[in-house]
Amino acid sequence: MKLKLKRLSKRSQIKNFTRSRVGNFFYMLFLVAMGSFSVLPLVYCIITSFKPLDEILVFPPKFFVSRPTLENYLALPGLLSNIKIPLSRYLFNSLFVTIVSTVLYVFVATMAAFSLSKSKIKHKNKMFLLVQFALLFNGYVLALPQYLIFSSLKMIDTYWVMILPYAASSMGVFLMKQYMEDSVPDALLEAARIDGANVPTIFFRIVLPMVKPCWLTLTLFGFRDVWSAIPNGTVFTESIKTLPTIMQQITSGGMARSGSAMAVTVIMMIPPIIVYFISQSNVKEAMNSAGIK
Repeated sequence: MKLKLKRLSKRSQIKNFTRSRVGNFFYMLFLVAMGSFSVLPLVYCIITSFKPLDEILVFPPKFFVSRPTLENYLALPGLLSNIKIPLSRYLFNSLFVTIVSTVLYVFVATMAAFSLSKSKIKHKNKMFLLVQFALLFNGYVLALPQYLIFSSLKMIDTYWVMILPYAASSMGVFLMKQYMEDSVPDALLEAARIDGANVPTIFFRIVLPMVKPCWLTLTLFGFRDVWSAIPNGTVFTESIKTLPTIMQQITSGGMARSGSAMAVTVIMMIPPIIVYFISQSNVKEAMNSAGIK
């Protein structure tokens, strides 16, 4: 009898803490509504890129397109035909800067997190505190000090001025350290040291494979930020400018180029979306492990 009473009490407790079907319905309805609202600007951008000019200028504006057209995409080669540098050069610069910056970003963040999390160096907690303080500063605050540093190093108007600012990211170090502390057990590293493995072997053969979800997440963040970055006041030579720079000239053409500007936006957001779909499951795992919601 006592066992039956305990089971009944447990079942009643479970029923008290579980939602009803009506509650689940409204909960899912709320999530769908919020998800749809967050995707709305992306959908509007894609729809507007297929609108003819008369539908773009109509007032009040309409969300959906009545007569879809490809004129906004077909007009892009004509808008870019007057530039002296071929479009392929801008594309190469963007891919080169983005890939190199992303690789350095992930590699530096992982090494720094490994040192702050699994090494025995002194004052590593104070060093990590400095990393956390660095999260408070955005790019506008750092623009002037970075310009003075790059100017003294003779890096203005070179590829390095676009690559190095993203190589040392406090956000990458913070995220990687939080993930590494939960996913890489100290006992495993100690066993590797007993077996004779040195630090590079431990880092490349043990740590890197175990933190794959996190460095794929950092790859997504780094690729997204560098791909859309426009250097202001540091790059003047046309042959080393990136694709967003020339695309910005198209989007600044006023209302007459609104459709082409939306088409450019759609083209520019395709590579980050592809990278996200490749690493989306790893992004969720890394965020949950690092305590970021």
